[in-house]
Amino acid sequence: MKKLVLAAVFIGFGSFAMAQQTTTPQDRQARKAEMQQKFQQKEQEHLAEMQKNLNLNQAQVDKIKALQDKRKAEMKADFEKNKGERQARMEEMKAKRAQMDADMKQILTPQQYDKWQADRKAKMEQRRMAMKERGAKMHKPMNTVAPDATK
Repeated sequence: MKKLVLAAVFIGFGSFAMAQQTTTPQDRQARKAEMQQKFQQKEQEHLAEMQKNLNLNQAQVDKIKALQDKRKAEMKADFEKNKGERQARMEEMKAKRAQMDADMKQILTPQQYDKWQADRKAKMEQRRMAMKERGAKMHKPMNTVAPDATK
């Protein structure tokens, strides 16, 4: 009975995995361009809101825009500079994860190992969905009422 239930679970996971589409480089490139466009639009909206709320003149707006562009270029340069280090850390983490998998495979029975893998993938998917939701919440407009400073 346990084997039947376990087989049904694996079939369910397998069909779920097969249903997910793989992304092509063109899809990634299109999504990246869309995200860049949204980011630029958000920057412009933020600058317009600052101009309105702070009653900025055009010279101030231009200086803030230049400052933001400078900061963005610095961040991009830092990102590129640290790319190799980040890549090395990711490789190290992958190696540690592979070692953990190998150790767990030696400790657990094949059925336990399969269940452990399935549980791990399910938890990863839950975390991914939570991060997506948290990202969506972060992009909602915040309440513009100032907190009471007397409390």
